[in-house]
Amino acid sequence: MFKKIFSGVQPSGNLHLGNYLGAIKNFVDLQNQKETDCIYCIVDLHAITVKQEPKELKKNIRETLATFLASGIDPKKSIIFNQSSVSAHSEGSWILSCVARMGWLNRMTQFKEKAGKDKEKASIGLYAYPVLMAADILLYDATHVPVGHDQKQHLELCRDIAQRFNSEFNAIDFLKTPEPLIQKNFSRIMSLKDATKKMSKSDPSDLSRINLSDDSELMISKIKKAKTDSKPMPDIDENLEKRPEAENLLGIYSSLSNQSLEKSKKEFSGKNFSEFKENLSSLLIHKISPISKEIKKLLNDDKYLDNILIEGSKKANEIASKKIKEMKKLIGF
Repeated sequence: MFKKIFSGVQPSGNLHLGNYLGAIKNFVDLQNQKETDCIYCIVDLHAITVKQEPKELKKNIRETLATFLASGIDPKKSIIFNQSSVSAHSEGSWILSCVARMGWLNRMTQFKEKAGKDKEKASIGLYAYPVLMAADILLYDATHVPVGHDQKQHLELCRDIAQRFNSEFNAIDFLKTPEPLIQKNFSRIMSLKDATKKMSKSDPSDLSRINLSDDSELMISKIKKAKTDSKPMPDIDENLEKRPEAENLLGIYSSLSNQSLEKSKKEFSGKNFSEFKENLSSLLIHKISPISKEIKKLLNDDKYLDNILIEGSKKANEIASKKIKEMKKLIGF
């Protein structure tokens, strides 16, 4: 079955292991599948839903691209571009916001979490974020979208918006309704200091995450200090619900080694954590260190990175601008 994949990553800077295992590694795997076209977007319009320092944002866009390339995303096989360089995303977002309904957006739990208690002070952009995400996807007739747990609701909204547009303008199947693509053998990556919280660059403790820029010694040190419990490694049949730290570290090992959690549990059943952590550190160094070195190398060549974004934007614009023209015709513009 032919798949057209669309996915985006925010240029937040200082990308970490959670970003790599949760998204970028999967992007590479999808790119290398047969009968699959991939479009990967650096979603800088989404980034400005919270205040950004302009120079820092430009730096972060290049760093995100460098991470894509260093991880194995090939601009000859996939379209890679930054969202703001294709005006159809902004146009499409406005058109679709006139189709979307307040009640739908009011149900979005991620806005409630990000806006916090005083949601009246949150930006309209943060509130309407899922409509822009819908435009991102629908402009390219994507059939599948890789999503994590926190984005499933947004993809459901995207499908609702597509169906509403098609119905209102009597255009059956004009906007395609994409399917979610869930990674196999992947565990959600949590903090190394508190496995009840997602690994995040916003955590004040650098020990909570493995940054893709960390050198080998720092990775080893962080894994050694990663929080565990006093029991030995879980056995094959043990339920990990009450052992989040063990589950998280095993999940990282499983995701890096492309195997199931059950297989990893079997491999280390009954062993002590120190032995497991040595194995995890070795695997991390083997998988992540080459990426870290390549990122640093690529960041020394701004012109090369900018040219890749320019070429990718041309390809993306060719597709998206056609869709916008068709949308305008249906609306009556």
